[in-house]
Amino acid sequence: MTVKKQANREELPVKMTWDLTRIYTSDEAWEEDFKKIDEIIRPFQDFKGKLKTSSTILIECLKASDETKRFMEKLYTYANLKSDEDKGNSHYQAMLDKITSQYFNMKAALSWIHPEIIAIDDDIISEFLKDREHKFYQFVLEKLRRNKPHTLSESEERILAMLAEISNVPYKTFSMLNNADIRFPEVPDGEGGMVEMSHALYSKLRENKDRVVRKKAFDAMYDTYGGFKNTLSATIDGAVKSGVINSRIRNHASALQANLFPDNIEKSVYENLIRVVEENLSLFHRYVDLRKRILKLDDLDMYDLYVPLVKELDIKVSWEQACEWAGACIKPLGPEYESVLNRAFSERWIDILECRGKRSGAYSGGCYDTNPYILLNYNETLDSVFTLVHELGHSMHSYFSNSTQEYCYSDYSIFVAEVASTTNEFLLTEYLLKTTNDHRFTLYLLNHLCDGFKGTVFRQVQFAEFEKAIYEKAEANIPLTVDELNRTYYAINKKYYGPAITADKKIELEWACIPHFYYNFYVYKYATGFSAAACLSADILSGDQKKVAAYIEFLKSGSSKYPLEILKDTGVDLTTTAPILQGLKKFEQTLDELEELL
Repeated sequence: MTVKKQANREELPVKMTWDLTRIYTSDEAWEEDFKKIDEIIRPFQDFKGKLKTSSTILIECLKASDETKRFMEKLYTYANLKSDEDKGNSHYQAMLDKITSQYFNMKAALSWIHPEIIAIDDDIISEFLKDREHKFYQFVLEKLRRNKPHTLSESEERILAMLAEISNVPYKTFSMLNNADIRFPEVPDGEGGMVEMSHALYSKLRENKDRVVRKKAFDAMYDTYGGFKNTLSATIDGAVKSGVINSRIRNHASALQANLFPDNIEKSVYENLIRVVEENLSLFHRYVDLRKRILKLDDLDMYDLYVPLVKELDIKVSWEQACEWAGACIKPLGPEYESVLNRAFSERWIDILECRGKRSGAYSGGCYDTNPYILLNYNETLDSVFTLVHELGHSMHSYFSNSTQEYCYSDYSIFVAEVASTTNEFLLTEYLLKTTNDHRFTLYLLNHLCDGFKGTVFRQVQFAEFEKAIYEKAEANIPLTVDELNRTYYAINKKYYGPAITADKKIELEWACIPHFYYNFYVYKYATGFSAAACLSADILSGDQKKVAAYIEFLKSGSSKYPLEILKDTGVDLTTTAPILQGLKKFEQTLDELEELL
């Protein structure tokens, strides 16, 4: 029996890979810039102790800090993207390690700046702000000075900056295991052969209409992770403890509040999201029960949650077709958006195909002075088309922010990062529903939209509740052992999926393979972003050009205001539960339509 093997990087067609020569023409050019780091950082000591003496000196220091960060981010972006091409390539891993280490050295060297600014008397700052050029930095200074109760002495800040690299070790360990070292067994490919399973193939195999194939893939996934469960419980315990200790050092009431603080978000936004979704779990239970009935299964299991309900529809989407759909669905956003999106394809912003050693999943990555590159592991499923438009949403957001805002206001908050990406997904769904006459494809799309809510609202809020729980346990000095993590995860999973599902006990290990649990309260932002996107996509498709213009302005706003205020300018107010409820209403309407057609 022939076993299909993953391609090596050098076997991929060049046109299907990203063009990183637009960042550096060669590794040697990168090395030349890397040698300049110490020289660039050294002059900052000349500013030390002088920031309160003159608005001119303060402005010069802020500008120099921005330029230094831009320089470092370009170096880091190149090394990081090259490293993700093949996590087993020691040359690029060494480059990434070098620039990561220097990045933390830079943060340590500049760590005195924020405490010194925060220590300046309010009267002096007010006087400085009369300077027209200084006025530009007003919001930067406002955000900085909010940190006064959570800022330590200069020497303490320097120590924390020097230790920051160590706090990244749990995630780095997980990432290397997850992307480079872990090997999955061979499993049935659903076509009579065997295939070496990978992260990307697992996503495809769990959609297979053959339940045996789905179960074999599920078993391969969790048996493999089960072999590393003690290591992985140690890495997640390290990540959580690091977050807890950091929040205590900086005088925050909890790790959750410490992570909400930079975006000026109240804890109630996080807690209300969990509460409202929990109050509406009956809707999700109804969908799970529908899936059980349509699939005609006595015992619905976790590996049955991704197979399309329209069994006889086998959709295989070529890359060319995916690009065509991506271009068509965003036309309501106008010619400016469309022209930039076309550049993503013509200028090779996208690394498309899976290969051995390549980082799993997908992301949009880059910096102020590079293209917003996209990493994919495209596998010709409809889901991978949605991944493409999702990541294009991120990249368009980055492009418009970077090209509109100055550097210090260009980096939009992670809180709004998922809004543009999921808005694109809604636009693709509506475009495909509108242009198809195929009853089965319509069913498939409605099913896919329901699954979008499942994966991005219900599942991410499930993750958010688990994350909140394990941080609270750590804060109460409860050890995060394998058994404790398994128990906590399984109970929450059971609550979310309801009585219609009989979950294989192996699902208790799912926490072990979720990278986002190392990102410090990131996952809830998917759910708030998806809910906002449900509202915004309806506005865009209404044909109201003022609403379209408001959305484009949102993309261009960067971090020029706090994220909740930027969203309010579009009409979406996440300090209330209205957008969450509107999103859940869209889910209910889609579910109604799906049930009726089925």
